[in-house]
Amino acid sequence: MLPSLFLSHGAPNILFQDVPARDFLRDYAKDRPRPRAIVVATAHWETAQPAVGAAMAPKTIYDFGRFDDRLFQMHYAAPGDPALAARIADRLDAAGLSGRIDPARGYDHGVWVPLSLMYPDAEIPVVPLAVQSRQGPAHHLALGRALAGLGAEDVLVIGSGSFTHDLHRFFGQPIGAPEPEDVRSFAAWMDEKLTQGATEDLLAYRSQAPFAVENHPTDEHLLPLYVAMGAGGGVARRVHSSANYGILRMDAYEFC
Repeated sequence: MLPSLFLSHGAPNILFQDVPARDFLRDYAKDRPRPRAIVVATAHWETAQPAVGAAMAPKTIYDFGRFDDRLFQMHYAAPGDPALAARIADRLDAAGLSGRIDPARGYDHGVWVPLSLMYPDAEIPVVPLAVQSRQGPAHHLALGRALAGLGAEDVLVIGSGSFTHDLHRFFGQPIGAPEPEDVRSFAAWMDEKLTQGATEDLLAYRSQAPFAVENHPTDEHLLPLYVAMGAGGGVARRVHSSANYGILRMDAYEFC
């Protein structure tokens, strides 16, 4: 039974940076069972209603600028899995979430950057899943719950986002900038609630967590956490914690 996983994917140039989060992503899969397929709920695909990528050979999407030119030469060639995508859409429909299939969706950097480190051979089929940033945490918990049980089929469900994500403070920061107190306070509150399984508090994080709005001016980078929570159930276990640029917490959690 595979756990579900929340990852902070960070800036795309993490691929070239000697930082703890890069090492964590590179080492995570080495001593764990190999999935037969991977579903990634990514903060970088936002749709009005739930959507599942079903391309047979998804393209690599370069949805960023102002980063290392080498990134634009990279290609993550993992195949898609249209049959699995159709099954997931059916699960979403059964849950009342009206899932649609996108036959052409490629891999945005929320998908291909962490997977390039975790599964560099690009042989495992990948199915991207969109977030609906206007529908909030409860909707994404339900989205994840519609995927519950896939881990028993050796399908790894990943929520790819960021534990903190304030881009207004990101640009111009050195990679090793000190972590502000508001970032530490928010991350500590989230970790306490996640490891306690305090679902109701987590669903209300924007009103309850300290400095929530400062660390997530918009929801989309935290919403994949709720997909992973719903898919895995149970209490979270933190498997990594670090910060890049001071303001990007790179924490990761397993749910099982």
